[in-house]
Amino acid sequence: MKKIPTMFERDWAGDKSRVVNKVVPGCEWVLAGEGVATRKMDGTSCLIEGDRFMKRRELKLGKILPPGFEVSTHDEETGKTIGWIPVGDGPEDRWHREAFNSPNTWDGLIGDRADGTYELLGPKVQGNPEKFATHVLMPHSAAEVFPDAPRTFDELRVWFAGRDIEGIVFHHPDGRMAKIKLRDFGLKRGV
Repeated sequence: MKKIPTMFERDWAGDKSRVVNKVVPGCEWVLAGEGVATRKMDGTSCLIEGDRFMKRRELKLGKILPPGFEVSTHDEETGKTIGWIPVGDGPEDRWHREAFNSPNTWDGLIGDRADGTYELLGPKVQGNPEKFATHVLMPHSAAEVFPDAPRTFDELRVWFAGRDIEGIVFHHPDGRMAKIKLRDFGLKRGV
């Protein structure tokens, strides 16, 4: 999974955690009204491919690639290498294994297991902002669609205010994606 670009540029001269009203080159299609907006879930990304179960991993500049690491992309802005690493048997992967083996994932919540990318969600993931009672894998393809999501900087800032979501991802029919989060505007969930 490639790193999804944030649709507006960071405030490199000020607070780098915030964005400014300048579209990132290559994301102009969002403002042109192309693509569909879906909910960005606040968990951790995973990949199921055949019998392989992988988790997303970012490595800082200069770090040695761990065994089994598959490079997906390199972020020129941060110097990080992004890729996939197998979910293992260690305690650090406990919640991944629990979700993968949970009947709540496959029988009740989302249905049959299929190849694709998923979001690991649950009580021990990112502080559980999505409020799941157990650990589950949610397919990115099942994300809530927001047909009313605005496209401009000012309209998005207003639309996000008070929403209890992490953000949205715009999906173009040709596969391009762009994201924007509440925190990019200095907003907090549900406030």
